[in-house]
Amino acid sequence: MKVSVIGLGAMGTAMAANLLKAGHEVWVWNRSPAAADTLVAAGAIRCATAAEAFAGAPVVMSVLGDDAAVEQVITAEVLRAASRGAIHINLATVSVAAAQRLVALHAQHHLTYIGAPVFGRAEMAAAGKLNIVAGGPAAAIEMVQPLFSAIGQRVWPVGEDPVQAHLVKIAGNFMIACVIETLGEAMAMVEKSGLPPKVFTDIMTGTLFAAPAYNIYADLINAGTFQPAAFKLHLGLKDVGLALAAAQGVQAPLPLGSMLRDHFLEAMASGHGQHDWAFLGEQIRRKAGLPARHDAACNSNTASA
Repeated sequence: MKVSVIGLGAMGTAMAANLLKAGHEVWVWNRSPAAADTLVAAGAIRCATAAEAFAGAPVVMSVLGDDAAVEQVITAEVLRAASRGAIHINLATVSVAAAQRLVALHAQHHLTYIGAPVFGRAEMAAAGKLNIVAGGPAAAIEMVQPLFSAIGQRVWPVGEDPVQAHLVKIAGNFMIACVIETLGEAMAMVEKSGLPPKVFTDIMTGTLFAAPAYNIYADLINAGTFQPAAFKLHLGLKDVGLALAAAQGVQAPLPLGSMLRDHFLEAMASGHGQHDWAFLGEQIRRKAGLPARHDAACNSNTASA
């Protein structure tokens, strides 16, 4: 299948590489052209513009960082370059409001829009093990299933409305942020009481909390190493903001969201925005009066340089 991939950060590059491995004809575009070099060397076709990416393939997958990046790239002018009936799959985590605008914009240009944000860090993207939450016309989702099979282990359909897929992603990332906060607080409590936190987290992740999020973030907080970041802390702050906005839109209180926003802001203010968002657990340790660990302190110095 011919497909364009727009946005070649760690996630987009991994997805494009897996599409190539699966035998698809892959066109690529990134605002910084050098990001495409490795993929082009592996057989991808470089596009000069985002409009060319839409013109060159009947399916476009975009993997951009936030609302601003998506709406700067996916414009009416760019969509006019697409063939009538083309499918755009947006894998980004965007706000409910932005998703609604994108749905309307695509409808104006007679294009099919699929919201398909993913759960999984960069290492899961590289392994083709992402979980894909898909919202949009059932026939279109079925048509692009070979592409989803190349990048993910399972597709979770949520119905015909693409906005619902983006809402699931927002709510899911909010829950992950809560996991990091909970782990950080509990681990700081047991460590300050004299129990090695890894003993505690091994028990918890081997019994009541045997789930990927708890395993991944307990290991990261225990290791005290937060760079290179698979998911940067400033993006965590962005996603908590998306959850708060979505909750406000339907008048659903989100008290933990307000607390998390402030904790992420504290970490940002102390220079840790480029760390993995698991650094929130280290921030909680320090607020409890525990000493900064060597790796975390070194990473802080690097980030501030």
